[in-house]
Amino acid sequence: MNLDPGWLLLLSISLEVWSLPLDRNATPQEDTGLYYDRYLREVIEVLETDPHFREKLQTANTEDIKNGRLSKELDLVGHHVRTRLDELKRQEVSRLRMLLKAKLDSTNTQSLQMDHASLLKQFEHLDPHNQNTFEAKDLELLISTATKDLENYDAERHDEFKRYEMLKEHERREYLKGLDQEKREKEEKRMEELKEKHRKHPKVNAPGSVAQLREVWEETDGLDPTEFNPKTFFKLHDANGDGVLDEQELEALFAKELEKVYDPKNEEDDMMEMEEERLRMREHVMKNVDINQDRLVSLEEFLKSTDKKEFNNPKEWDTLDDTKPVFTEAELQRFEAELRTKEEELGRRAESLRQEQDLLKERGKALEAQRREYQQAVLEMSQRKEKQAVEGQPPTGPNGELQFHQEMDGVKAQNNLPAEPPQNLPVHT
Repeated sequence: MNLDPGWLLLLSISLEVWSLPLDRNATPQEDTGLYYDRYLREVIEVLETDPHFREKLQTANTEDIKNGRLSKELDLVGHHVRTRLDELKRQEVSRLRMLLKAKLDSTNTQSLQMDHASLLKQFEHLDPHNQNTFEAKDLELLISTATKDLENYDAERHDEFKRYEMLKEHERREYLKGLDQEKREKEEKRMEELKEKHRKHPKVNAPGSVAQLREVWEETDGLDPTEFNPKTFFKLHDANGDGVLDEQELEALFAKELEKVYDPKNEEDDMMEMEEERLRMREHVMKNVDINQDRLVSLEEFLKSTDKKEFNNPKEWDTLDDTKPVFTEAELQRFEAELRTKEEELGRRAESLRQEQDLLKERGKALEAQRREYQQAVLEMSQRKEKQAVEGQPPTGPNGELQFHQEMDGVKAQNNLPAEPPQNLPVHT
């Protein structure tokens, strides 16, 4: 699906970016980070099939898209487009209902009557009051929510990285705390040597500087560094040919710089930190190049950035190990207190589950004893009946009393004898 820059503004929230798994040795997976990404992409794809809407989109400016004015054009799209959008919305509502139910089930929340309309209000990308048709309000909400989420996404990633670093430091301290003094000193020395080894890396060029771009031009593109041309460079790295560099295309330019600092084979190099470094580099370039702040770099913006003093004489780039820690000691203490609270809660839940398990075991034992008792009673009764059948004795009741056959009543009836109530006589042994 080839998108023009107008759609790219909206779909930039769906660009493939790295997620942040807590395992620092895990390979990052491509993920948009938005729980409604598929719905967003499908809506865009359907709207693109309408010639009128696509024409309006191509002439719309950034503010028209951000402010939702474009959503008013929805009333003019073809019937088949509206029908497909209605279907997509119903599917999304159904998906969200399933998520809500799973969430309620996982928290053991008992809800006899679930008010789906109220629950769906917590999802801001669609109108919960109308769950069957896709209206202009839905497109407006989808665009405004995507814009807001996009603005907050990087901040959330930074916060997630901070929590990752605090967890890593917490685990380091807990590990050292469990060692005796001699082993602790030895381990601390080893850790410091690894840190020092990581710091000894080649100089990193400032992202977006002429030195950094020339290095890509020469080593990645295989071109003569003396013939570096910004316009040609831009077109070479506009991978999809849409006339802009999006965030993914920009981040691809930093691979050479990141390789100078991080190697997945080295124990001292943390790949999670590498992804945070990549994010910092992209933000640095966007801050200095993206003039209209639409999270896309046009050719005009790119060429203007090459005229700046910082392009030819940038400040030295400080990597994460050269900057101050991403958290303070006070933040770490609050984080550890939060961990303890969660651990205590998990401990209480585990104890509650253990008690429930013990109770179920006791009930199981009682039921098993009762089952064996019933089996024994049935066995004894069966044996008694077999014995009586062999000895020719009439059958007895559960307490050993004699029981006449029902056929006797039939015999009396045939001989016009008065029926008598059945009598139970004790068995004499």
